[in-house]
Amino acid sequence: MNIFRFFAGKTPREVRNFCRHPPAENGQLPDPANWAVADVVNYFKATGFEEQAAAFQDQEIDGKSLLLMTRNDVLTGLSIKLGPALKIYEYHVKPLQTQHLKSNAC
Repeated sequence: MNIFRFFAGKTPREVRNFCRHPPAENGQLPDPANWAVADVVNYFKATGFEEQAAAFQDQEIDGKSLLLMTRNDVLTGLSIKLGPALKIYEYHVKPLQTQHLKSNAC
């Protein structure tokens, strides 16, 4: 599923709330491990980080790379301001990593 279509018509606030508390069933985000660079960029644009999304494009961060990112990678490796970087990691990258681990745990 294309992440852009998944969030089409939703406000940035709705997307942020959804990403912080994803539903447990069919309304779940597509697995980030399958996201292309464009999906990662569109995800961050949809969540209100329009300016910072370009950093993910510049660094060619796809879904698999996103899931491997550490806090330090986000804070220093993307060359974005500290405030947005902290929010991106705490409210988006970390929850996506947790969701991925939970859905793939055996």
